[in-house]
Amino acid sequence: MTINPAAVSLQQYEVWFLTGSQHLYGEEVLAQVAAQSREISNALNASGAPVKLVWKPVLTDSDAIRRTALEANASDHVIGVTAWMHTFSPAKMWIQGLDALRKPLLHLHTQANVELPWEDIDFDFMNLNQAAHGDREFGYIQARLGVPRKTVVGHVSNPEVQRQVGVWQRAAAGWAAVRGLKLTRFGDNMRNVAVTEGDKTEAELRLGVSVNTWSVNELADAVHASAEADVDALVAEYAELYDVAPELRRGGERHESLRYGAKIELGLRSFLEANGSAAFTTSFEDLGALRQLPGLAVQRLMADGYGFGAEGDWKTAILVRAAKVMGAGLPGGASLMEDYTYNLVPGQETILGAHMLEVCPSLTTSRPRLEIHPLGIGGREDPVRLVFDTDPGAGVVVALSDMRDRFRLVANAVEVVPLEQPLPKLPVARALWSPKPDFATSAAAWLTAGAAHHTVLSTQVGVEAFEDFAEMAQTELLTIDQGTTLRDFKKEIRWNQAYYKLAGGL
Repeated sequence: MTINPAAVSLQQYEVWFLTGSQHLYGEEVLAQVAAQSREISNALNASGAPVKLVWKPVLTDSDAIRRTALEANASDHVIGVTAWMHTFSPAKMWIQGLDALRKPLLHLHTQANVELPWEDIDFDFMNLNQAAHGDREFGYIQARLGVPRKTVVGHVSNPEVQRQVGVWQRAAAGWAAVRGLKLTRFGDNMRNVAVTEGDKTEAELRLGVSVNTWSVNELADAVHASAEADVDALVAEYAELYDVAPELRRGGERHESLRYGAKIELGLRSFLEANGSAAFTTSFEDLGALRQLPGLAVQRLMADGYGFGAEGDWKTAILVRAAKVMGAGLPGGASLMEDYTYNLVPGQETILGAHMLEVCPSLTTSRPRLEIHPLGIGGREDPVRLVFDTDPGAGVVVALSDMRDRFRLVANAVEVVPLEQPLPKLPVARALWSPKPDFATSAAAWLTAGAAHHTVLSTQVGVEAFEDFAEMAQTELLTIDQGTTLRDFKKEIRWNQAYYKLAGGL
């Protein structure tokens, strides 16, 4: 039985719930701390948190904290820790543990009760319920040590607190999926293109991604070895899922082209599964013995959770994989995308995004059309592909660029909108969106940041998830949203230039 290395699920992950206290208050108080912290952890689980919180015994000394951090580091299932200082936990106890911790950290600033029991408050109550200053002590030591973290404030019954915790958990899952990601490149980057280049060694150091290249003819060998019975079964699956163009159906004049597209999918899947890769790239300039540029196969693999970048763009393949995991179980989808052309009617400016073939059908709830059309580049047979319009709704487009001394993420909040008119002569999947805060500011900021033309478009998670992801990765993030002004955006870029040089050492 083969295992899909790109399976998208959060069920295998867990987040440890750590509670800080000390022995000063006695065993009776510590028992109450333990009971109440269990209640907080259970409440978050009951609220629908996407990743299971696993409660750990109350931490009251430096050695226990350090050992817990090391145990969290050692477990592949643990994607992060949530910490709450129920009482006053002297922060020097946390120095060794925080210094050792290599998993993402969420600081939950909460308390057991929502409303103060005014008539019943005595000093025993004050000793027990003092997160108000216990967490401030914890916040100080995190700041003193420079620990990357997210801070969420409020009672766990508050839907906004639950939402923020859930977003952070999804970002942590995306980060876990990137750490240790194996990415297979078939061929190299598109010739003479700058932004798809990057330092693969630095990517493995900073992001944990192993990026390596295989000959496209090794893929072609796997494609051409596909069993006819497997091809028959996959073609039948296509007929069930998609509106297949008449010429591609069984008995149609182009049916063999569809069968070859199925062989590409079978060969590509088997190659990636054998290599344990959850992300990959192709290039239309390096197709070797392949008769078609992979289109349908790439679209379907992305729908199953694989990261993908066109034209050798491995950085975008990383983002697609991260977005797939972060959005697991949510409505919408994530896909490779490219800003192609504009509608510049004043007051109605929009961006039409597409690619040659490779846009993921997770972006639509409609039934895609399976078609075949000529492709003017690549020098191969006409490729098969799925054609559809992306569903409208809120989204984000994110790019990853190599800026020599660091990687830079740029995220733009967008609103995907319905097509204003049909596109009968554009036989590719496409999306139309309105960028925040407006077209001119968005485009100018994007260009000023040197952001890439390949992106991931996600309609499952928004900017906040990528903000949390960037914090975990300790990677620069520039955000373009409703509050962006070009003047402040330029200042942020200049400030970041100085900050990241200092943070990286001289």
